[in-house]
Amino acid sequence: MAFASHNSKNGLHASRLDRPLSVNSMKSLASSPTALTPTSTRPKSAAPGSSSVQRRNGTGAQKSGKDDSGVSGRVRVAVRLRPRNAEELAADADFADCVELLPELKRLKLRKNNWDCETYQFDEVLTETASQKRVYEVVAKPVVESVLEGYNGTVMAYGQTGTGKTFTLGRLGEEDCADRGIMVRAMEDILADISPEHDTLTVSYLQLYMETVQDLLAPERDNIAIVEDPKTGDVSLPGTTLVELKDQKSFLELLQTGEANRFASNTKLNTESSRSHALLLVNVKRSAKNKQEKDFVIHNENGNSVHVSKGHRVPTIRKSKLLIVDLAGSERVDKSGSEGHQLEEAKAINLSLTSLGKCINALAENSPHVPTRDSKLTRLLRDSFGGTARTSLIITIGPSPRHRGETSSTILFGQRAMKVENMVKLKEEFDYKSLCRRLEAELDKLIADNERQAQAIFDGEEDMERKLEEAGTRVAEAESKVAAALEVISKEKQRQQKELVEMMQNLQIERAHRERLELELRENVQDLQDKKKKQIYAENEKHQKEIRDILEQHQQEIKDVQTRLANECGQRERLEKELHEANICLQQSKEILEPENIHKEELSDLKQMLEKECELRQQAERELDAFKREEKKLTNGITEKNDIGEIWVLKKRLEQELLEREKLEDEIKSLKQQLLQVHVDAEERSRTIGKGSSARSSGGSNSTISLHTPSNMKDTINGQRATIAKLFEQVGLQKILSLLESEDVDVRVHAVKVVANLAAEEVNQEKIVEAGGLGSLLTLLQSSEDETIRRVAAGAIANLAMNETNQELIMAQGGIGLLARTADDAEDPQTLRMVAGAIANLCGNDKLQIKLREEGGIRALLGMVRSRHADVLAQVARGIANFAKCESRGAAQGYRTGRSLLIEDGALPWIVANANNEASSIRRHIELALCHLAQHEVNAKDVVSGGALWELIRISRECSREDIRSLAQRTLNASPTFQAELRRLHVTY
Repeated sequence: MAFASHNSKNGLHASRLDRPLSVNSMKSLASSPTALTPTSTRPKSAAPGSSSVQRRNGTGAQKSGKDDSGVSGRVRVAVRLRPRNAEELAADADFADCVELLPELKRLKLRKNNWDCETYQFDEVLTETASQKRVYEVVAKPVVESVLEGYNGTVMAYGQTGTGKTFTLGRLGEEDCADRGIMVRAMEDILADISPEHDTLTVSYLQLYMETVQDLLAPERDNIAIVEDPKTGDVSLPGTTLVELKDQKSFLELLQTGEANRFASNTKLNTESSRSHALLLVNVKRSAKNKQEKDFVIHNENGNSVHVSKGHRVPTIRKSKLLIVDLAGSERVDKSGSEGHQLEEAKAINLSLTSLGKCINALAENSPHVPTRDSKLTRLLRDSFGGTARTSLIITIGPSPRHRGETSSTILFGQRAMKVENMVKLKEEFDYKSLCRRLEAELDKLIADNERQAQAIFDGEEDMERKLEEAGTRVAEAESKVAAALEVISKEKQRQQKELVEMMQNLQIERAHRERLELELRENVQDLQDKKKKQIYAENEKHQKEIRDILEQHQQEIKDVQTRLANECGQRERLEKELHEANICLQQSKEILEPENIHKEELSDLKQMLEKECELRQQAERELDAFKREEKKLTNGITEKNDIGEIWVLKKRLEQELLEREKLEDEIKSLKQQLLQVHVDAEERSRTIGKGSSARSSGGSNSTISLHTPSNMKDTINGQRATIAKLFEQVGLQKILSLLESEDVDVRVHAVKVVANLAAEEVNQEKIVEAGGLGSLLTLLQSSEDETIRRVAAGAIANLAMNETNQELIMAQGGIGLLARTADDAEDPQTLRMVAGAIANLCGNDKLQIKLREEGGIRALLGMVRSRHADVLAQVARGIANFAKCESRGAAQGYRTGRSLLIEDGALPWIVANANNEASSIRRHIELALCHLAQHEVNAKDVVSGGALWELIRISRECSREDIRSLAQRTLNASPTFQAELRRLHVTY
């Protein structure tokens, strides 16, 4: 290492190579006789600045050679302000800080007095609140990256004792990981970047105490000599302990050991004042990728040149050093109270710091002489100031005005250090030992391969001869086997030909036998058909004969009946004639005889006989008609001889259909009676509920609504549900749904009421939807003109809409459009209440909000407020509250942005107008909706302009429900818009 440019060497010794940072082309080698030179060289370029180091994140080097502040290769200086400690807070409570930081301008103001100050410019200005991570990234990380690229680097802390130098550099962060210092963080980055297999990392930890170099890792080594290379000027410490690191844990243990061995004591200015300068030396050795593609020429001592191909190229390694220096704090004896041995320590510290200041002054002023040998500290830092290392200095200061002199001295030290320029160079060496080992290994491998190949050739020739002999033997054996196989094949062929001839003969015999069997089969089939025809003909003849006999028998019976009827007619005429004569005799007897009841018994007998004859006559006529009808049927049967069996089947089928029809008529009759009973029960329940509602409303608007159903209403509802459940079990859901399409209006009314009551039970909803009940209800809502059917159908849809799956089905089948049209057409408050309830249930689904609004759901909900009926308004308020709640949840989860759809559709004026409604059911939902709308900051301006802010304040004060009142208070506190408006109006809540 070289402290100044005039102390460094211009050439390279042996295999050492210095390369400027910003040059990426081929390296130039020195003209040493033993140097390795490429076949083409380039002229040397000027040394670049420290900012030209190519970062590992892919950014290229800056060819301008200037760093971030525009000064080439100079030392970067950052200033860090320590916050006031407890002593300063008490002693300097009435005094302002002596410094003022302007971090955005990277400036610092040092106050001389209350009206005058001095301003200084630094590379970075870190306030008392700056984190350890930011300090590392600003001060040390660029240096660490340069070290990983192959350049030397130095990070040093300078300042008054007690200003936080050790905290900035050596803090381990055991209690809080955020307090880790530069040493720990630098080692984390280095270990994360290097490869344990190919790279080497060693660490030494030293202290300069009383002008003696001591090893903190081996305290027995208390006077280590500083050795300088006379050719290169590099400084080394051969007596130090070198520890090879593999992980961060071992490094932390190393730091703990070193801090335990470091000298520190208690002074008036610092309870743990460092009494020595600590130096952490990190050596990084990495293999560099050779980008040259040309052959190399090696010049030996005799002047002969040897060409080295690309495959045997000399590997290049990069050796870089990171030096982290924690300087002991400068102090004044009168302030620190040092005496005795502490006084001697303070003298040594101040002496070494003074020597460092002199060297920096000489470098800043470009003095021809730099007194680097006045102190061991300046000898160790020769490469850090004016050398080839990239150096970053952090100066630490305190805010107390009592130490303004020390603070001013520290600031001036940093200002002078900013004027020091370094010539940062890449440190690369050719690894001849590695090349030699690799070439020897390759030579040994080639010799072994050659011996193996020669032995393999010899073994191969012997094996080839042996295989040829074996092949000749196998060929002879194969020829004998082929001859034997041919003989066997010939015999087998003859045998197969003989078998083939026999098989052909057997096949012809089987074919003849098969033809004979087919002929016999055809003959048997013909005989069977003839026999079947004869049997059918005989059966037909038999049936016709039986029909003729039955017909003749019936004709004979008809003749007998006609004869008997004629006889009865004659007897009737005779009896009528006798009756007539008897009447004449009776009249005559009335005239002759005075008694009235002489022939009364005879007359009665005659009347009975006459009536009996009339009955016999009527019976005979009926029998005659029956015989005539039967004769007609038999005649028709005779004319259709071949269809007797079919007529009999049709007759049986007709009788069966008549029985089924009668059974269905009975079932329909029973179903109508049950539906009628259900209707009566529903009407009874409506009257009961109506009476209960009127009783509650008569109690006053401020009375509490009972949460329990009256016992008689419960009995009515339970009885109706039991009736419906019994009907559901007996008849079945499919038959009930089929009645929704009945032509009878009363039947449809009763059926839709049953479906609505079934839908009120959650266990039945899935069954109704699976059976197609939802589509039937939507069809009724669309096509029916009956107000009762539409009202009950809307109520059933509202019950089904309580399930999230059913909500998606309703939307998919156009249900919201049908509900919106029904809301526009209906005037009945109960119908509007059912429709509003269905839409309110749909408003509670987060997935359907956009589609609900596009299909007119919000518009229909707001349109139903025209009814002014309390039940309708309560359902409208519930729907708006559900919609606002879903929007608030979507905004909180991040998938809902923009103004509320309710506000865009004009719902806010109605919400404000009804926020203090007398009906508690309306007011509660409106208050909840308003709180949810106000939670989203994008709606805040509309809430303020619409007058809803005052209602929100009223809710936060007067709402009866604690959860809504608390929600309103949180909303007012969380909104900047509301807070600004309240401050503008001078309102407190």
